[in-house]
Amino acid sequence: MKRFPRLAAVAVLAAVSLAAVPARPAAARPETARPQEPRPGASRPEEPAPGVGYREFTVPTSHGSARVHLVEVDLRTPGVRADLLYPGSVSGRAPVSQMARRQGAVAAMNGDFFHMVESQHPGIAATGSPSGPEVKDGRALKAAVPEGQRFGWKPPAGDSARDVVGVGTDGKARSGRLKLVGRVETPAGRLALGGYNQYALPVGSVGLFTSQWGSASRARAVCGTDKSRSAPCSEEVYEVTVRRGEVVSGSDTPGSGPVDADTQILLGREAGAEALRDLVPGTRVRISYDLDSGPGAPFRFALGAHTVLRGHRPLPGLDARTAEPRSAVGIGEGGDALFLLVTDGREGTSTGLTVRELADVLRSLGCVEGLYMDGGASSTLAVRDRATGTVAVRNHLQQGQERRVPNGIAITAGR
Repeated sequence: MKRFPRLAAVAVLAAVSLAAVPARPAAARPETARPQEPRPGASRPEEPAPGVGYREFTVPTSHGSARVHLVEVDLRTPGVRADLLYPGSVSGRAPVSQMARRQGAVAAMNGDFFHMVESQHPGIAATGSPSGPEVKDGRALKAAVPEGQRFGWKPPAGDSARDVVGVGTDGKARSGRLKLVGRVETPAGRLALGGYNQYALPVGSVGLFTSQWGSASRARAVCGTDKSRSAPCSEEVYEVTVRRGEVVSGSDTPGSGPVDADTQILLGREAGAEALRDLVPGTRVRISYDLDSGPGAPFRFALGAHTVLRGHRPLPGLDARTAEPRSAVGIGEGGDALFLLVTDGREGTSTGLTVRELADVLRSLGCVEGLYMDGGASSTLAVRDRATGTVAVRNHLQQGQERRVPNGIAITAGR
């Protein structure tokens, strides 16, 4: 069985509290350590597939013990690949284990925060779609909602709704920031795209919805503002249907239902709505869009995430009070190692971790970068039993059942 050097670090955590873990330079990472026999509170390591390791361990904290479930992935191993865990549409949701089995994954974890409830706008349905960007197989699926429209935790200064974690076309794991770049070319000029398959559009903008969006209503996209998720829905709205490059209809009401593969929907609010009213049936338009990742290799897959560890150091201002079930991604030196980590909490004997403690655990594992994903009842880690071939949830689920989520990270091997 292939050994995973970094997993030796978890044995140390069983003997010391997180408060006592000092900052550690990169040179001190346990690159040459070897796994020890399991100690009290730690499980014997498993190998769901060559290049993929799994184990559990307990972290003592000032508020009790937290059970941690860890998958470590060596991205250099032939056949091992990290991808977007995806239910088939941006507004679709499914349990992690179900999506993992469907995609042939040996391990999978939940992903980004998402639009799960809609209590602030009566009569408007929740879309189920994630807050951040999504890329699958190098193809942009959606862009980020405005900063004030995000769901989830209160992020530290400098965090952006455009922040992501993923793997580039060079095979390296990394974090980044994805910016929507798009436009609509019309006979009268160009319109900038302000949104793409997202549950909230910037004020005054035009957004694009494609067949990847799914069947959810687009009504929520014109509610709230860039700074307030609870602000009223816009009264200045217009939607245009484009089929094979030609405008075929317009409406004062956002629609719902599946979008055909040869069809694109342009939805505008305020100034964006006014501009779309000029696009009468028969008008020819050309729509182009992409997610710009800046310098470096483009992302092959990516999803929204929030940095808590950078350069081996936890970011300042992380919450150190509230312990909850958590999900996180760690990245090793050079981007060759990827860590998927989930903690138990709220129920049973595990207390969960604070966000600061989560960053400390990722640092102790030798991660250069650490990113926080959706937590609470969304936290789910499914791993294949190599002996039986069965993919099953390994962490303790809140309320005893899997929550349906819109995305995550899938690890496949041998294909």
